[in-house]
Amino acid sequence: MIKWPKIYIALPALNELETLPFLIADLHEQTYKKFVLYVCINQPDDWWQLTEKKNICENNQQSLMYLKNITSFHIEIIDCCSPGYGWKGKQSGVGWARKTLMDTINVDAKPDDIVISLDADTHFKPNYLDTIIQSIQSHPKAMAISVPYYHELTIDEAANRAILRYEIYMRYYAINLWRIASPYSFTALGSAIAFPVWAYRKIGGISPMKSGEDFYFLQKFCKTASILNWNSEKVYPAARFSDRVFFGTGPAMIKGSKGDWNSYPVYHYSLFDNVLKTYLQFETLFERDIDLCMGRFLNEQFKNNVWWFPLRNNFKNKDKFVKACKEKVDGLRILQYLKTNQSEIKKTDEQCLFEFFEQFYPDAISELKLDQCFKFNTLTTMKLNEIRNQLMKIEEDDQKKQYDGSN
Repeated sequence: MIKWPKIYIALPALNELETLPFLIADLHEQTYKKFVLYVCINQPDDWWQLTEKKNICENNQQSLMYLKNITSFHIEIIDCCSPGYGWKGKQSGVGWARKTLMDTINVDAKPDDIVISLDADTHFKPNYLDTIIQSIQSHPKAMAISVPYYHELTIDEAANRAILRYEIYMRYYAINLWRIASPYSFTALGSAIAFPVWAYRKIGGISPMKSGEDFYFLQKFCKTASILNWNSEKVYPAARFSDRVFFGTGPAMIKGSKGDWNSYPVYHYSLFDNVLKTYLQFETLFERDIDLCMGRFLNEQFKNNVWWFPLRNNFKNKDKFVKACKEKVDGLRILQYLKTNQSEIKKTDEQCLFEFFEQFYPDAISELKLDQCFKFNTLTTMKLNEIRNQLMKIEEDDQKKQYDGSN
């Protein structure tokens, strides 16, 4: 039986007067019309007293007026930017904006309604809302969708090179997590998340981080049940330099454009293999004490050499114990492990990518015409795009297998 849920679109906006008309145009074109747009225009309240922030304050006020004048579909505006209404103290940033939006929607919506998280600089096709409904209703056990994404290139060569390099990092990372069957093999983009309201209630909502709230949000879903990583339509976020958050696409592009990719390395595939080895050891760990492959790192992180003892005491079933271990050694811990150990590999990002292709996708080397001595900074934008697209194809093949095999 086909259901026709109401879709609630959660949109944080800060200094977005230029991009909002394009998003509104995309919403006008949607074939599915049963939706309402919730917009939280936000900023710290003390920006009104800062000369260097006055232009953003004025931009936000113009955005308020622009949205208030739209009558072609339902828009709920949450004013967190006018004098006296902005963020105060530690409650600030896009994480608080998303929480404010989603908590407000949660009060208004029914359990089977759907929330779609977007950003103002994101483009999507006319059947996007329809495809989200189809994906969620055909996979009723899935908690959420980490929607496929693709950054379209522009006339800005520096931005193109930066976003392509960043996408190579993100897609390579997700592919390797998928390869080792990690439950955390998602890409966290605030503009590319959708979920039914009942799932939001089940996990207790979103945590209001200043940055990275999308990562922790999806990880929270993953610890409860599976999420989807595929949808028949993508979102197309803009590739733009931005420092409004501490980490993520915008800051990565800024650092990368200056030649600094240290925070976004191409981790050697063997480190992911070590995570897999640790996963496989959890069954034995249930029965007896053993040295884990990631043991030294985990002991240091948890400041406890027998951190699994409470799990063993609390979970008398082996499968539940293994699940509990994977929840403890979660996506954040995996990332920390990779960062901690990458320097010991003594290989460049290019060598790591080449060896990954050589080990798992040797045909890609000939298709891309790569040699062992290639350098990202000397490749043409076209060649970087070819590498990005090759990784996207590998990633999509994995995503489709999960989509087709789950329900």
